[in-house]
Amino acid sequence: MTRAQRRWAAASATLGMCAAVACGPMNTLGRDGVTGSSETSLGWFLVITSCAVTVIITVLVCVAALRKHRGAGARDVVAGSPGFEWILWGGMLVPAVVLVIAFLLTIGTLNAVAAPERAPAATIQVVGHQWWWEVRYEGSSPDQSVVTANEIHVPVGEPVRLELSTGDVIHSFWVPELAGKTDLIPGQTNTMWIEARHAGVFGGTCGEFCGAQHAHMQMRVIADPPGKYRAWLAAQRTPAAAAVDPSASDGLRVFMTSGCANCHTIRGTGAGGGVGPDLTHIASRTTIAAGTLPNTEANLMGWIVGAQGIKPGSDMPNMPVPSRDLQTLAAYLETLK
Repeated sequence: MTRAQRRWAAASATLGMCAAVACGPMNTLGRDGVTGSSETSLGWFLVITSCAVTVIITVLVCVAALRKHRGAGARDVVAGSPGFEWILWGGMLVPAVVLVIAFLLTIGTLNAVAAPERAPAATIQVVGHQWWWEVRYEGSSPDQSVVTANEIHVPVGEPVRLELSTGDVIHSFWVPELAGKTDLIPGQTNTMWIEARHAGVFGGTCGEFCGAQHAHMQMRVIADPPGKYRAWLAAQRTPAAAAVDPSASDGLRVFMTSGCANCHTIRGTGAGGGVGPDLTHIASRTTIAAGTLPNTEANLMGWIVGAQGIKPGSDMPNMPVPSRDLQTLAAYLETLK
């Protein structure tokens, strides 16, 4: 990679990270999801109760420390005395009631988030990789299946079942505004469900340290109105648009001959690699490199030639693509909507 290309890659990474920060932090106390709302309510109860208990204990300790020291002839606390009532109610019955209430609320929350009240509108398979998310919408036949990456589209107001697995190490699926964490364990499939209450884009991340680029393993859950969601899903089922004009044909040629097809799939072409994300409709995504960079033509070029400078240790190598071919390739990828 030339010095100019290295500088371009570094600049793209810096701008992308600044843009990601500008999107704002994930809200762990959000109530935008049905399951997340139940978990947040339980969390607030436990926090408030814990703070109240801490304050009461602190006050009692301070009162005891300030009281005048009793003499050696002071009477012991016996049944019927004021001190005995304090011990009975304050030390045994009140804590027992609080613990029982917390236990019942916890069981109720676990039951509420275990399964939706109605049948899920879709089942989505999410596979964690170092360091990106593979997302699969299984159809009635192989040609009706959808494979995308790092962005999960769901219909608003409808429950969606998620089947979570990993292709390498332990990861953790976490979209805090919609639901709590669920781990992805090698060799098994864990399930959870989410339901967005309103349309919007909800940030998510891997909640389990999984390697050097753990911090750059982001995702987005995009909640669309049901009609828009179905339209998006239908569009994603179609193969890539045919490269009819000379520029697109040249970009596809670069993709097939520069090594990209060994790792990536573009349905409708001869590219069938399974190492990296499916790129059939990459231009429809808002970010690349699992949320590291906004999806622009300039960032695509920087990522292609300088991925290891942007996300060291990822499976994406620095591709030695000449400048003219690089521009043609990026322009072609931007047509894959």
